Amino acid sequence: MSRLFANTLALAGLIWRRDRIQIPIWVVSIAFWSAVLAAMLPSLYPPGPEREIIAQTFANPALISMLGPGYGLDNYHMGAIMAHQMLLFTAVIVAVMNIILILRHTRRDEEQGRIEVVRSLPVGRLANAASAVLVLVLTNLILGAAVAVPLALLGLEGMDWQGSLLYGAVLAATGIFFAAATLFFAQLTETSRTASAYAFAFLGLSFLLRAIGDISSEPLSVISPLGLVLRAQVYVNNYWWPVVLVLVAAGAPILVAFRLNTTRDLEAGIIPAKPGRRYASRLLQSPLGLVLRLEKTVVTCWAVGMFVMGASYGSIFGDVETFAQTSDLYKQILPSVEGFSLTDQFLAMLLAILSMIAAVPALQIILRLRGEERANRVEHLLAGAVSRNHLMAAFLVVAVAAAAVMQALSVVGLWLAAAAVVSDPFPLRETLAAALVYVPLIWILIGLAAALIGYFPQHTNLVWIYLGASLFTTYFGSLLRLPEWTKKLTPWGHIPSIPLEEVSAGTVFLSAITAAILMVIGFTGYSKRDIIR
Repeated sequence: MSRLFANTLALAGLIWRRDRIQIPIWVVSIAFWSAVLAAMLPSLYPPGPEREIIAQTFANPALISMLGPGYGLDNYHMGAIMAHQMLLFTAVIVAVMNIILILRHTRRDEEQGRIEVVRSLPVGRLANAASAVLVLVLTNLILGAAVAVPLALLGLEGMDWQGSLLYGAVLAATGIFFAAATLFFAQLTETSRTASAYAFAFLGLSFLLRAIGDISSEPLSVISPLGLVLRAQVYVNNYWWPVVLVLVAAGAPILVAFRLNTTRDLEAGIIPAKPGRRYASRLLQSPLGLVLRLEKTVVTCWAVGMFVMGASYGSIFGDVETFAQTSDLYKQILPSVEGFSLTDQFLAMLLAILSMIAAVPALQIILRLRGEERANRVEHLLAGAVSRNHLMAAFLVVAVAAAAVMQALSVVGLWLAAAAVVSDPFPLRETLAAALVYVPLIWILIGLAAALIGYFPQHTNLVWIYLGASLFTTYFGSLLRLPEWTKKLTPWGHIPSIPLEEVSAGTVFLSAITAAILMVIGFTGYSKRDIIR
């Protein structure tokens, strides 16, 4: 047995060296923003009857489905507010971190041939999987401590050391569980993309089960790891048994994954890939058809996700006025325009936020070109009759179209859910037209990604940082009183609050021209540079 894990610690050191920048960024970012948001709570939720009104507002089933059940609503102190409004979303972010990192060092390394090189050395068959688990377990424990200590040191009402340590433990346990589940999915599939789809689908299913269970069925919610950890009732009753159960449950997928790893062939999955057609369809015989085939799963999953996300926001439209009037947080975040209701202001903020989320699948599609290049699959296409410009154009067309489709679907879901809870929702046609104004801004990010692929392919991740900065300045700019020029550094800073304010056709045209120029730059660079890994 010990031979299976030979040199696990050495490989763990190698994994840490590879992620010595990425892991600290994840940990510091999550811990920093948890502390910052907690420190802002006293000014956002001052004691008094307004806080009690907010607590009663959270009894709405739509809000329960988004945030989880509200524990301690009868005494809604700072600790109860922090756990109720932030714990679930932070746990989801931690789960995403673990999915990305565990796939990077298991299925992706295996897909790119690194594991084969490692196994040629005197290491055990399970050493790589065990080292990845070891690094992620330590990372999650450090993350839990990094979150817990600042929260406790703030000394806010109800945020004692016991509750803060449990808050961090919930995050650590959630991360460990999803790292274990992702390791299991990595054994089932042959590609990292499929394993990633399984892992994120499992995360989405966990959130959905919790949302349904929190409203209608307690046992259904407890089945979900996300629902189970919320039963810890952090800062209220501080139950530790859900953390223990989640950690024990995490052991099962790890053991099964280790067993499958010893029985399957390297670079193979337990579930074999379906054989394709004997002859390719006419559509698949072109670069555009190939891109559509490659991105079919991404487009489908994100289309459903954007529709559901829009519907989830639309379901709370009936309580927007009451909630926003009693919350200083939303008064500061919502765009303030004379002559419009709080519901209209909430809608304007949502359109901007949804457009940034819609940029994620569009960027995934265009960046797939760089991923195919790193996997040495682009050379086979370019060796034939396919030109570089033709290949990049195919990815750009799909990405550009996906941006518009995702934005439209989110608005349709938003309107349908809002129509179910209020008698006179916002007009669909006008709102859809306003939402599509943001599409050229997404195209600018797509063009930036294309330009990076053309000239700086090793630094394509910079476009994600730029998207994150856009979201931060738009959502938190007013709250943190950031200078107006910081918003102007992003495309969203040049568009007024739609549909509260009119936007000129020249602004939209200029955004589209900027996107086109960036895409042309991408074409120019990609047509001249060497194909590299």
